[in-house]
Amino acid sequence: MNSRSIGIMANLGKTGLEDLVGKICHWFLSRGINITAQPDLAERLGCGIRAASLEEMVRGIECLLVIGGDGTILNSARAAAASGVPVLGINLGHLGFLSEIDLPDLQSGLESVVNRDYHIEERMMIEASVLRGGEEVGKSMGLNDAVITKGAFARLIFLETRVDGEPVGTYPADGIIVSTPTGSTAYSLSAGGPVVTPDLDLMLITPICPHALWARPIVISPDCLVEVELMSDKGEVMLTIDGQHGLELVKNDVVRVARAPFKVRFIRLKTRNFFRVLKQKLREGNSR
Repeated sequence: MNSRSIGIMANLGKTGLEDLVGKICHWFLSRGINITAQPDLAERLGCGIRAASLEEMVRGIECLLVIGGDGTILNSARAAAASGVPVLGINLGHLGFLSEIDLPDLQSGLESVVNRDYHIEERMMIEASVLRGGEEVGKSMGLNDAVITKGAFARLIFLETRVDGEPVGTYPADGIIVSTPTGSTAYSLSAGGPVVTPDLDLMLITPICPHALWARPIVISPDCLVEVELMSDKGEVMLTIDGQHGLELVKNDVVRVARAPFKVRFIRLKTRNFFRVLKQKLREGNSR
C-alpha cells in the first residue's frame, strides 16, 4: 500500500506561522504521513519535508492544507482545481469565509483529516479571457470574481455588456463584477449584489456605482457567456481575477467570462449552516 502524502501551503507573512506549521508537520510525520510543502517553507522547516511547487505538489497528494486567510486559500484553490485535489483551509486571517478550521479546533480537525472523516463540497469557478482585436491576450480562472474597474484617477467608464450575444446595456459606472456564488459575499456584496448560497451554480453581474437608475444586479445561468466591451479610452482600466491577477485593458477590449471547466473541492469536517457562518463572519468584519 502506498504511503499517504499531504501538501501544505502557507502565508509566510503571518506572525508565528513557522512554529505552527512545524508542529502540524511533526504531528502528521509522527503518524506516518508524508508532507510536501512549498520550497521556501520546506527550507525553513528542515528535514523530513519534501519541497515542491504548488503545481507539482497537487499531482501527488491526497489533500492540500492551506494555512492563512482567504487570499491564500483563493490562490491555492485555483491551482488545485484542475487536479481535483481537495483543499482544507486553516484560518489565520480575519474573516476566513473559505476556511474550515479556526485555531481552537485545529487538533480535532487534523484528526478528521487522518481518519478521512470529512465530506467534499464543490464550488464552481469562472474563466475570464481578454480579446484585443479579435485575438486572446490573456486568460485566468477565478473562484470569486472577475472585476473590470477604473483606476483611481479615471472618470466614469462605459461598459457594453452582452449575455449570450444579447445586449444587456451599456453601463456608465465605476466598473462591473461577474461573480460566482462564492464571490457573492466578496466584492459583489459590497457593491450591492445579492448573497447566494454556495451550493448553487450561477453567475452574478453586479455594476459598481452605476450612474443609471436601470442598472441593477442580474442573476444568470452558469452556462451563459458574458461579454463586456470597454467603450472608454481615458484613464486606467483593469481586469482583476479574485483580486490577485490583473491585466490592463484598452478601448474596445472584450472580456469574456464563462463557467470554468473545473470546480474547487473543499474539505468540510462538519455540517455548515451557511447563514450562521455569514452572520458570524460579517459581524467579525464589522468589529474593527
